[in-house]
Amino acid sequence: LVRQPGYAIGQAGMTEAIQKRPPVECFPLTPERWVDLEEVFGASGDGGCWCMWWRLTDAEYQEQRGEANRWAMKKLVDSGRMPGVIAYVDGEPAGWCSAGPREDFGRLERSTLLKRVDSEPVWSIVCYYVNRRFRGHGLTEHLTRGAVEHAGTQGVQIIEAYPFEVARGSSPSGAYTGVADVLRKVGFVEVARPSSDRPIMRYLLRK
Repeated sequence: LVRQPGYAIGQAGMTEAIQKRPPVECFPLTPERWVDLEEVFGASGDGGCWCMWWRLTDAEYQEQRGEANRWAMKKLVDSGRMPGVIAYVDGEPAGWCSAGPREDFGRLERSTLLKRVDSEPVWSIVCYYVNRRFRGHGLTEHLTRGAVEHAGTQGVQIIEAYPFEVARGSSPSGAYTGVADVLRKVGFVEVARPSSDRPIMRYLLRK
């Protein structure tokens, strides 16, 4: 469980009063919380993805896109796996972060761009999704912290992410794997940079 009240500061010219935001909580996805994931994604499941893209080949993904992907993810959850965390804003399901053992994500393992940097066992954060009603409120940071805490409860020593280095002044709307500055704020550090805008970053949970 991660409970992190956030705060919004008034714009320039306004008073210095700080407006308290609703509390944010993150929980691992379990069978009991499946309906909450459905609420986050909506009826389309983010265009039929249901966060299966990283787990499938292109052919498999296109064949399953839509309802078959939904059932594939539900089957994974029902098996007892916890493939990520859900963020709740004032009790409402609001966002999702997919995280788990790197080897669970076949597309990542086959990637020449995001190939392994060493032989260390790692968990990977591969995707974020925030419901439209809750965008623009910093939920990716809460989700990242929730994913780190979840990984820690599973005995994980290293959690890895593959964010985009978003240029100052540009929109991060397409950065579904995360934004590097947000990861840095949480405590992730860069360990490799396979391209100019795509660092590989890690958070060490070792004691």
